[in-house]
Order: sequence, then C-alpha cells, then structure tokens
Amino acid sequence: MIFTPNAIRADEDRLRREVREFLKSELPADHSPGLGMSADHDPAFSAALAARGWVGMALPSRYGGHDRGAVDRFVVVEELLSAGAPIGAHWIADRQTGPLILRFGTEDQRQRFLPEIAAGKCWFSIGMSEPDAGSDLAAVRTRAERGDGGWIVNGTKVWTSGAHINHYFIILCRTSASEDDRHHGLSQMIVDLGSSGITINPIPFLDGSHHFNEVVLEDVFVPDELVVGEVGHGWTQVTSELAYERAGPDRYMSVFQLLQQALSHRPELVAEHAAAFGRLVARMATLRQASLGVAVAIDDGEAPAVQAAMVKDLGTTFEQETVAVLRDLIDEPVSVDDHRDLFASLLARATLTAPSFTLRGGTNEILRSVAFKGLK
Repeated sequence: MIFTPNAIRADEDRLRREVREFLKSELPADHSPGLGMSADHDPAFSAALAARGWVGMALPSRYGGHDRGAVDRFVVVEELLSAGAPIGAHWIADRQTGPLILRFGTEDQRQRFLPEIAAGKCWFSIGMSEPDAGSDLAAVRTRAERGDGGWIVNGTKVWTSGAHINHYFIILCRTSASEDDRHHGLSQMIVDLGSSGITINPIPFLDGSHHFNEVVLEDVFVPDELVVGEVGHGWTQVTSELAYERAGPDRYMSVFQLLQQALSHRPELVAEHAAAFGRLVARMATLRQASLGVAVAIDDGEAPAVQAAMVKDLGTTFEQETVAVLRDLIDEPVSVDDHRDLFASLLARATLTAPSFTLRGGTNEILRSVAFKGLK
C-alpha cells in the first residue's frame, strides 16, 4: 500500500485562509472548543458555514452543492476541527449522507434532501449499529417487511449520535432472509426520526453529557420512496458509505485542541517532555499526509477503501494514545468543570470519551481485517 506525499496547492491555501477569517468572525471570543467531530450542535453556525459554500461542497450545483473536490473539503474540515468549531448539526449529512444519496438515491430523493443538506438545514444520524451487531453489520436484526406502499420496520439501533435532535437517519435493515450469505437481503432506508413508533433513549457519557442514543423502532412505516438504492443491495451501499466515514481529518484530530492547548499554555510541561510531544506531533503530521492522500485519490476517481481503513485504524489509535500520554505526563487531577484551565478541562473530557474513538466507524480490529484482505 502506497500513500503518495501531497502538498496543498495555492488555491487550496487561499481557501484555508478564507476559512480562518470566517472562524475569527463567527466564533465568539468565549467559544469553548469541541473535541473533533464530537463538537456542539449549532444550527446557526452550520447555516452560516453553508452560506459560504462550505457544506455540501462536493455535491453538484444542480442539487445545491458547489462542484468541489475531496481535497477542498479536506481543507475546510481540517480548519473547522482545528478550531474545535460547533459542526455537530450538519456533520453526518455533509460527510456521508449526502454523497450516499447522490450515488444511490433516486432523483426525487436527491431533489428533496441534497439542497437542504447543502444549506445546513437537514440533519442526519447513522442507523447502522445494533446491540448485537456493532462492527459486524451483516448481523443486523432490524427487519423491514412489506406493507401497503412501503415497509414496516422493527428493531433497535445503538450509538446513534444526535438522534434526539436530528431530523432523519438512514438505517441498514434486513428485507429478506440471508440464506447462505449474510450480506444478501440487506437494504437501506431513510427514516424520519419523528415518526410514530420511534423511541429515543439517551446513552450518556460518563460526564453526564448526551450525544449517543438507543433508537427503538416499533412498527415504523417507511414509504417506498424512502428506500435508498435497490432493495437487497444494502451491503454494497453501506460499505461505500463507510469509506466516506473513515479517512477524513476527524479520525486523528479529536485531540488537536488538546495538543494545541498544551503547547500554548503548558510550556513547562512541553519543555520537560519535549521528546514525547515531538513524537505526538510527528505522528499527527504523518496521519495528515495519509488522510490527504485518500482525498487526492478520491478526486482522481479512485476508491481507496483499504487506505481509508488504515487511516481510521492508525488515526483513532493515535488519538487514544495521545490522551493516555498526556494524562500520564500531567500527573494531576483534572475536571471537565475546570473553566480556568481549558487544557485540564479538555483532557478530562477526552479521558471520558476516548474509548469511543476506536469504535466509531467500525472497530479497529474489523478495519485491520479489511486492510489485510485488501493487501493479499
């Protein structure tokens, strides 16, 4: 597997400077930065970002997008994550739902959802994982049976980020028996999270914050026009969707603000442990090159699924190890409620949420098997 080094071009660097100026004006002085993609849900910020053309960037202009490439989106996302910007409202729809509907959806679905996604006004969650089917998505038990003009869905989804505040989620469900191959008979459907028969139960973090949810579907009706792609072809579609999810800057930048705060406000700690900080920064720079390489490959028309799996594995492992290293170096109690010391507050928050880093988007053990099969 080869990751070719790439440099940001002059036009891409101009875009970076534009985003930085935007953030200076849009983020309040007392902005409390988030940890990567686990940032706050701020519809007004998402709408302002969309007004600049930085949501739905890679979608075609005929659907409200901006006909830009994966590298341009990489530049914008990197700046947003660097600043800990409140991207939670539009994040999932922009990163993967929009491209999925563009590729597999009907023309009616594209006309209905993509302009709203590009405007930052339509928010999606992910409906893949289940209590007994986390990374092993072929084991999903949520079932959809034919009804009059649509499907009747029953099942449970977990780790559904933002389901309590988002508008829709795309579920993976079984529409026919698996027979000899568990990957057959799966389908994807767009489900309105306000539908009758849906119960959303919070799954709080250890610090009491609420991001994840359990979503229970009991006889939820999904009309035929909200089936994504072909019935029974869900496995091929969902693996394509996961490629969008796995290789962006969000897979190694959850700890960027943590490192930045240490470098800016704990000079004595950095000086005492210069080698440790040097290793962390070097690893992040290497991961950045790998992630940028995936974006370049996508713009070149390639489908770098194996490279994406590697970036996600190495990136989220790096995130967890960074938290562990900093926690060992600081050797003092930290609290999420310490408003006087942003570094200590972020470290406490990261300590509580870091276990989820290697779970989101498929466990690293599963991704190593994906990479191994692709390298054979």
